[in-house]
Amino acid sequence: MRTLNDYFITAEIEDISTASSTFVAVPDGGKIVKIITALQGAISGANAAISFEIGGTAVTGGGITVAHSGSAAGTVDSAKPTALNRVEEDGTIEMITDGGSTGAKKITCYTCNKKIINKWGILPSGISPLIN
Repeated sequence: MRTLNDYFITAEIEDISTASSTFVAVPDGGKIVKIITALQGAISGANAAISFEIGGTAVTGGGITVAHSGSAAGTVDSAKPTALNRVEEDGTIEMITDGGSTGAKKITCYTCNKKIINKWGILPSGISPLIN
């Protein structure tokens, strides 16, 4: 279940089968609590690995393996990061594909981010409030 403190970021990797990085802007600070990908067509040859980094540091538990066997448009994979998943307002998330597969297919990546609120219901400095 999602709350009013959750927000989503969507981005695409143009070709999952070519090793590359894609950077996505972060509008609000918080923590990445879930990553979901949707493949736009079948890949072959080998699995493709997608990792996510913040400031050059890998998000713990944020890696996704997109299996080539049985892959098709609409194949969904997900991960639930466990550490090193804090994003800062106006920062970036880097999405990295190892290019391990063949077949030039897009993959859409979604991150669910949760704004951080302390036990007093106050947002820490640098994190914008939900309602102004």
